[in-house]
Amino acid sequence: MAGGKETPRQRMIGILYLVLLGLIALSVPDNLLDAFKNITNSLDQSRTNVTTSLQSTYSAFEATKLKEQPEKAQILLGKAREASKIADELNGYVENLKKILIEKGGGINEATNDVDGRESVDISPEIMINDKKADALKEQIESTKGKLLALLGKDSSGVNFSLNANDPPKVKGYPRKTWQQAYFGDGIPLGAALTTLAKVQADNKNAENEVVKKILGKVDQAQVTLNQFRAVAVAPSSYVLAGQQYKAEIYLTAYDKKSDPIITVGGTTIPTADGVGTYTTTASGEGLHTWTGSLSVKQVEGPPKVYPISATYMVAKPSAVVSPDKMNVLYIGVSNPLSVSAPGVPTSSINISIPGASVSGSGGHYTARVSSVGEVKATVTGEKGMVLGTSVFRVKRIPDPKPQFAGKSGGNTSAANLRAQDRVFAKLENFDFDAKFNVTRFTLLVVKPRQDAIIYSSSGGGELTSAMRSAMSTVTPGTTVVFKDIVAVGPDGTPRGLDPIVISAN
Repeated sequence: MAGGKETPRQRMIGILYLVLLGLIALSVPDNLLDAFKNITNSLDQSRTNVTTSLQSTYSAFEATKLKEQPEKAQILLGKAREASKIADELNGYVENLKKILIEKGGGINEATNDVDGRESVDISPEIMINDKKADALKEQIESTKGKLLALLGKDSSGVNFSLNANDPPKVKGYPRKTWQQAYFGDGIPLGAALTTLAKVQADNKNAENEVVKKILGKVDQAQVTLNQFRAVAVAPSSYVLAGQQYKAEIYLTAYDKKSDPIITVGGTTIPTADGVGTYTTTASGEGLHTWTGSLSVKQVEGPPKVYPISATYMVAKPSAVVSPDKMNVLYIGVSNPLSVSAPGVPTSSINISIPGASVSGSGGHYTARVSSVGEVKATVTGEKGMVLGTSVFRVKRIPDPKPQFAGKSGGNTSAANLRAQDRVFAKLENFDFDAKFNVTRFTLLVVKPRQDAIIYSSSGGGELTSAMRSAMSTVTPGTTVVFKDIVAVGPDGTPRGLDPIVISAN
């Protein structure tokens, strides 16, 4: 019996045992002694069952916890083994007493399977009382109980072993008896004394079982002892822009410096030291990133308690921006590319608007088309329409192209090269946009030495007319070819008057 709680069977045995002791004063018939023997057998069987259960507990602990948590489990296993050693000492002492009593009683009778002198009321008082064996037994019981409770330490509160040698309560009208006299004194037959010793052994084994299980059960107790404190401030975002509110939660947190929890991020266990885990990663990919994980700590009972973790951080591309204030220009007639970003703001949350221009695009990459010369203001906004910045752009026309014929805008070329050409071109030089101009009309003058100039006009594009090609086929060295009144139209749709081309044939 352990913890002060008895099963119905154990209570029945205890009551029957007291009744039988009371009947001793009347007589010691065989059926009464048989009853004591039956109780002894029952107590021995109960002790055997508890021993088997205890051995299973040790085996299971060594097969699992000792491998999972060797450092802590080894310490607890050592304390449990100490409890068993203490109980074994008392059990061995009782076994020796039983041996002495049985030998004094003539040994075991094969017919009754009990001690031959079981009805004797002289053997127990002689050995247990006169030889002070009962006194020594009581000291041994109390010492064993004290040592077992000491092993439990603060966990011993509420534990009430049935292992004791307390004096029985005084019965009115009868002299008070000690525990020794009540169970081993005058009038107690040898069979009853042996039953008392069997009960001591059973109570001893139950006390050992309870202590061992309490000690080994500590292996699954929560290992977090809050011994370190820190004031922390946690903000929802690592970035804040001018005009935005900054908000942070401030509180006191505590952790166990001596117990490192199991922390995983993205399925990977991260290192911990002094109860604190450190998560390190290489930032990549611009924008807002969220990471999640879990922190696991052991509980007193059941599986470990798992706490979810999550946090966000903003990744911005490292850059140095140099803005040429006098060159912020948008050109009419072309798609002007614009890249927009703001530190700490996801590109998906950025918008740009330019009154007087049409804007398309997303994700920080846009194009703007403007239509009139002057200035426009670009406004960049973030979440909830917050203005992140403005820029002023000048709007200009695309520069005039240079007219070309035979790859020349003037100068000299061979007569053969001139005769092989059939079109006047208008080309932009050193301009970053792919802007094309088409010649819409021009006038051709062919001037030969000592002859009047021949004049041709074309308004059907940049290609030479048949008359012009005929005239150009007669060009010889010394002839001067002039293209004037050249008009070209570019992406903005505005006609441009271009400079004349004067080429001499050689």
